[in-house]
Parts: sequence; structure tokens; C-alpha cells
Amino acid sequence: MCVGCHGIPGYRTAFPVVYHVPKLGGQHPEYIIAALQAYKNGDRSHPSMRAIAASLSEQDMADLAAYYGGAQ
Repeated sequence: MCVGCHGIPGYRTAFPVVYHVPKLGGQHPEYIIAALQAYKNGDRSHPSMRAIAASLSEQDMADLAAYYGGAQ
């Protein structure tokens, strides 16, 4: 699911505004977990990410962070 947007070098999206989508591979796992928690609790407001994060458990977030945190 994540790689569809976050795995494309230089990818930009147009929803809700045009912006650069950050690459997840190689990010610190703690950062990935904190970002997902912030989307889930509403501290970050991107509509697509809020919807995705809302469906994730704490274990899902930890698993995603471990996977993408080790990927380059």
C-alpha cells in the first residue's frame, strides 16, 4: 500500500494540493511510527493518510516502520 506513493522517486501528488511525497525507505522507524500516530489522532491532517492510518493498529504501525525503516 505505502510503496504506491512513497516508493516512487520524485513523486508528486495533486490531492489535496500538489506536493512532494516523501520516500519512506530508510526513514527512522520511530519517525514513521510517530507520523502514522499523528495522522491517526488528527495532529496531521492529510485526508488520504488520515484514512489509511485510522485503519492501522499499533502493531501494524510497528511492522510498517520496521519494514520501511530497513529499506533503502
